[in-house]
Amino acid sequence: MKVAKKVLVYGMGVSGQAVCKLLHNKGFCVSIYDDENRFGNLFNFDKDPCFHHYDMVVVSPGIKVIGNQIISHFIINKTPIFSELDIGYIYGKGKFIGITGTNGKTTVTSLVGRIFEEAGKKSVVCGNIGLPVASVCEKSDKNTFYITEVSNFQLELSHVFYASTACILNIQQDHLDRHGSMEEYVRVKRKILSNKKSQKVILNFDDEYSRGSKISKKNLYFSKNILNKGVFVKNNGIFYNKTKIISLNDIPLLGEKNLENVLAAVSICLANKIKPRYIKSAIMAFKPPAHRLEFLGKLNGALVYDDSKATNIPSVESALQALSGGNILLLMGGRNKDLNFDEFFKKNYSIAQVVCFGEAGREIYESGLKFGYDCILFETMKEACVYVKECAVANMLILLSPACASFDEFSSYAVRGLKFKEYLFGESKVSQKD
Repeated sequence: MKVAKKVLVYGMGVSGQAVCKLLHNKGFCVSIYDDENRFGNLFNFDKDPCFHHYDMVVVSPGIKVIGNQIISHFIINKTPIFSELDIGYIYGKGKFIGITGTNGKTTVTSLVGRIFEEAGKKSVVCGNIGLPVASVCEKSDKNTFYITEVSNFQLELSHVFYASTACILNIQQDHLDRHGSMEEYVRVKRKILSNKKSQKVILNFDDEYSRGSKISKKNLYFSKNILNKGVFVKNNGIFYNKTKIISLNDIPLLGEKNLENVLAAVSICLANKIKPRYIKSAIMAFKPPAHRLEFLGKLNGALVYDDSKATNIPSVESALQALSGGNILLLMGGRNKDLNFDEFFKKNYSIAQVVCFGEAGREIYESGLKFGYDCILFETMKEACVYVKECAVANMLILLSPACASFDEFSSYAVRGLKFKEYLFGESKVSQKD
């Protein structure tokens, strides 16, 4: 990469800060810009970036691209624009395993990391999972595997990042508020795939958009149904062609969606020559990341689950499938991402009551009533939780699975999940770092 003298880093979240530190250490003259005024007093903050020349602009994943006048200005002026993912890749010395998809990214990335660790491989889990690639790229060598959770926000402006192993878990309707259309969302997700013949491509045969992402005899497919070759479910076990990897009874994760996640992780590891015994051992000992159908405990005999990571409708459907048969009190709400809740409620799920809250609460409430659900509406999640505590009884399942982003009330889905636990159990472990 040709060293640019002046660089603008747009967006001062965790990723942007990591890029600033990396590029400063590499001798770049770094200026910053953020849409929030709280960074305006920093000495290198550029209040009017469009009036200054930059050799390169790095845009953080949290910055919306469509309709952004600053990004449009630099595109028109042919200023090279990179994503944080690009910068981390450029200075990374090892191999990147890129994992993307609408749902399951964090679970699969975490599980793959655990399997690589079990196998004694030098690896680091990074990316959208919370540790920016730019913060770890210099600390590794050519033998390191960067097991990278890759979001559509990171891929949107990326044009350098290359994953030697690329996996698309699924592509379902989400983030239409960011990308404007399903077609654009699919296009961005598929940017993780390369024209290089050396790239190992892993796709979900059961998902239409994933399966059709790249037609090649070299693709490795995974499926919950029997395949002629690949990773699939047969006779209550996961098989790779004729080799049994693990019994379904030995998998500690709940639900069909988590079965897909395990199939994907198995495929990624086999593609990188991890032996089946390490894969099985790591899966059996694996605990899912927080806020993903996480069992919190009992409240007056009711079972409480935190699925705050469920920020879209397919995620909620997966949670309901995993907990089917219960007397479910479902909490939904937050900031809608241009999703149609009628598409969810018309499927006639068995839900005792829908507790609606937040910015999208009324929209969810009215949609649920239209299809005959018992719904109740609150302004905030805290108020909803007060009601839930009063209702909690034995044989009930209390499920926070919001189908919305958290940003109307909380800074992240993680903070929302921690607050949910605090409101119900009185345990406050929320920190600013979350």
